Amino acid sequence: MNEDNLNMDIRKFLKKVGVTSQREIELAIHDAIQAGKLKGNESFPVTMTLQVPSLNISHTIESTISLE
Repeated sequence: MNEDNLNMDIRKFLKKVGVTSQREIELAIHDAIQAGKLKGNESFPVTMTLQVPSLNISHTIESTISLE
């Protein structure tokens, strides 16, 4: 196993997840504010689940996003 390659691939994956997730959340919030579904001062729970079936991994992270 090449540790450097493994580390690089994991980092690439996590960067893609982070950038894509942020974009999706920001767009959804913007759309909800425009549609009047959010006022722009709310907080709401967020959950992210990492799954790697071949390694029997299912890891969930929970947090809160505040708009103010």
